[in-house]
Amino acid sequence: MLVIEEHIVPDGISNIRLVDYVHRVLNNIPSRSGLKKAIKRGEILVDGKRAEGGNWVEPGQKIVLIDLQNKQPKVFEMPLKVVFEDEFVAVINKPAGISVSGNKFKTIVNALPFNLKPSSSHDVLKTPKPVHRLDYSTSGLLLIAKTSGALVRLGKLFEQREIKKKYRAIAVGKIPERGTLDKNINGQQAITKYQLVSHSRSLHTDWLSLVDLYPITGRTHQLRIHLSEYGFPILGDKMYDDPKKVLKGKGLFLAAVELLFIHPIHGTEIVCGIEMPQKFAHLIAGQNRRWKNYQ
Repeated sequence: MLVIEEHIVPDGISNIRLVDYVHRVLNNIPSRSGLKKAIKRGEILVDGKRAEGGNWVEPGQKIVLIDLQNKQPKVFEMPLKVVFEDEFVAVINKPAGISVSGNKFKTIVNALPFNLKPSSSHDVLKTPKPVHRLDYSTSGLLLIAKTSGALVRLGKLFEQREIKKKYRAIAVGKIPERGTLDKNINGQQAITKYQLVSHSRSLHTDWLSLVDLYPITGRTHQLRIHLSEYGFPILGDKMYDDPKKVLKGKGLFLAAVELLFIHPIHGTEIVCGIEMPQKFAHLIAGQNRRWKNYQ
């Protein structure tokens, strides 16, 4: 067992539960959701005993964050494109068809040590950690923290909706030029803005729309759900579109192409951008060519 961080509850603290208190005082807990996971794993101790989120915090208590595993994961030697990197953060281009994390070896998390330079900062993380997620089938920019300070600050920026992302997708149908999709997902507010890039014809779906998507909130599968419910599902979406419209072997046509954030240490604005995957342009050109030949 490795002790990562300790905190003594000062006088004057009362009427607050552990789950509402700890992520404010421990630097290595980036968010409330991260705290809940740590409690579930048994990594939070109060006065030497395993903590429960509903426990009340009392002055004088010793709260300890531990690492139960205390071991380095095996490194997955898969090359990744590093778009930005310094001592504190990195941005990588995640390929489609691989999970960010999970209970398996071939993940982005296990590939990060193979691709990123070790940080020399005093609060370096044992392994770099993604600050957000991309679906297994989605490619594009993924923000990584290399130090605990960066992890906490970036986590707070995400909670405050101050990190901006742009996705590019091919949607089935002829979507209007621009709009805002505002429909709750699992009882939580979810907002997506979109801007049309171009329309094209397709023998397979009649119309295709190349669109830029701007998620204001960050719900699971938000972009896929919103476009599907709006009547313009993302091409290749086996979960939220008609399986008959999925192009075999082509995958999902959704990519995170731009990321804007305030550097968690320096305070400067960082903007990272990549081109949309080549398969997007190839697919549109091929569909247009088949349409013209048919006509």
